[in-house]
Amino acid sequence: MQYKCRPFFVFMGKTEEFCCPEIQTHILHDKMIMKKEKTYSRAPLPFVGQKRMFVSEFKKILKHFDDKTIFVDLFGGSGLLSHITKRERPDAVVIYNDHDNYRGRLENIGRTNTLLGDLRKIVGIYPRHQKITGKMREAFLERIRLEETTGFVDYLTLSTSLLFSGKYAQNMEELEHLCFYNKIRQADYRCDGYLDGLEVVDPPYMGTDISTYKMDWKLADYLDVLLVLKGHPFVYFTSSKSPILDFCKWMEEHPGTGNPFKGTGRSAITARMNYNSSYTDIMLYKDLPRAA
Repeated sequence: MQYKCRPFFVFMGKTEEFCCPEIQTHILHDKMIMKKEKTYSRAPLPFVGQKRMFVSEFKKILKHFDDKTIFVDLFGGSGLLSHITKRERPDAVVIYNDHDNYRGRLENIGRTNTLLGDLRKIVGIYPRHQKITGKMREAFLERIRLEETTGFVDYLTLSTSLLFSGKYAQNMEELEHLCFYNKIRQADYRCDGYLDGLEVVDPPYMGTDISTYKMDWKLADYLDVLLVLKGHPFVYFTSSKSPILDFCKWMEEHPGTGNPFKGTGRSAITARMNYNSSYTDIMLYKDLPRAA
């Protein structure tokens, strides 16, 4: 759910010139009065990598662009940057690509608040940040299993109230194998007006059953994103964990290198670290030219 890179680019032109085929778009602007609505400085629900530390600097950058601009949040994440863009630039069209279905979590915020409220009742006056074990842990699991029958549990939000910092569960099976701590949020979550004014784009797979969908991004996918940025003003987020800037700089300094592995032979062996984890070791080789 966290990306090595995150492009936010700007399309200079008329709204009708920007076309996103084969996607579903929702325009959320009913009863929108920008000057009176709250501006969020962080996403309403927990999200890893929401870029809230960049909010101040991002607002400054937005002032560099002309009016009648279309902003496209390519990997929208929590939608925080899209939200801030629309608050700072109500004249602009802001397209939020809800790649992670964050809107679905917001739509079920009432369910999440009810579940957390019930867990607060179970925990009572139990000390904060203490490990939850025994009958209380079983009561927690029983209540969460009951919520499962309703069709929705926000496990990411639930994780921040029950698990050690930095730990997240994606489903009930993962949650059952983790230690619980009393970190339950004391107040309800709110998201009033958070997506107002945004054009929310659902990727095609969001409209289908994605229970077996697996996101497997490779280096080529990240590099393809750079093609999208070409010719557009943009804001691009990365980190020191990603080698993308070093790679691009190297390619610029060696423009005629090409692909040194073109035409090579390949041999691959699967190596197992344990019963459920493996990787592939690859050997590439190129024959020396034979003498005539």
